Amino acid sequence: MTRYPSLHRIALSAAAVWFLLSAASAQADVFNMPTGDTSLQFVTVGNPGNTADTTGYGSVGYVYQMGKYDVTLAQYTQFLNAVAKTDTYGLYNSYMANGNGAFPFGISQRGGPGSYSYSVTGSNPQAGNMPMFCETWGDAARFCNWLDNGQPTTGVENSSTTEDGAYALNGATSQSAILAVASPAHSGSGAAQYFLPTENEWYKAAYYMGGGTASGYWTYPTQSNSAPGNSLALALTASNEANFYNGDYTDPTNFLTPVGTFAASPGPYGTYDMGGDVTEWNEATLYGTSRGARCAAYSYQALEMASNFRNYSMPTVDSSNAGFRVASSVAVPEPGSIALLLAGAVAFGIWGRRRKARNVN
Repeated sequence: MTRYPSLHRIALSAAAVWFLLSAASAQADVFNMPTGDTSLQFVTVGNPGNTADTTGYGSVGYVYQMGKYDVTLAQYTQFLNAVAKTDTYGLYNSYMANGNGAFPFGISQRGGPGSYSYSVTGSNPQAGNMPMFCETWGDAARFCNWLDNGQPTTGVENSSTTEDGAYALNGATSQSAILAVASPAHSGSGAAQYFLPTENEWYKAAYYMGGGTASGYWTYPTQSNSAPGNSLALALTASNEANFYNGDYTDPTNFLTPVGTFAASPGPYGTYDMGGDVTEWNEATLYGTSRGARCAAYSYQALEMASNFRNYSMPTVDSSNAGFRVASSVAVPEPGSIALLLAGAVAFGIWGRRRKARNVN
């Protein structure tokens, strides 16, 4: 006689599946953003042990992951909603609403301390995919800590969410305190999982030609030794284009462009916008007062995205030009893979139960 799984077992399995899927969807997950929003993605930067450029930068002795795009407004909004109900350390500032008047989009804050909530604003349907702006170096480091801690959604900023992890911030908000924050290990058994890139990591991902350990370097992060153009009309079809000021703004209405807009102008390892849009924080400390940044912003000229140009700023400055991308020591699943794994597990479980039901007599 063929026996079938009891109804209460089926119901229990379905409930477990529902719980897993619901829990996954309820959690903030910048690696699997909602439809229409760009997920946090990474590319592999190989060729470990490559030689440095004539500038002295670019040599990295290990394989690592570099953010394919800048962190976006929508991703940073998920971060704020996850930890900044009270916002003890000022992860949000009023300039984020519109870049201090620079942009027709941004992030809004509603409610009061203990119940703050955040959302992307602006009529542009791609507002959430614009690169994040007006965050300090400390804000960017706290975002990395949040990733390193597994994207907790407790609503508070403490050692288990933003204050420890890759960076021992421990409440640091002043210029001197943030300058004193040590960089984590980026490779090896004690490495952090997510962090801001070192200047060498950023430089290599942007300019190194790849294919070996002595391949040479491009002058611009669009795989070119010639200055890019800034035509938005050619973004999808022409190589060596970027969002910067070239006698006029690339987009005089929005100024910024959604991450990955210049799809025909990737960097040598498959990153986008390492020239143009916003400058990007890195871990370097310069002149005893500043943290390093690379990449020309939408309002900068081409010479400022060349390999021999270094940007920097005080780490507490929240400029409309400032953005960031995340680097990682671990391979990150492609967007949607977690959902696919869950679906696969569910399908396998159902198939296994049916197979068992047919074969037990």
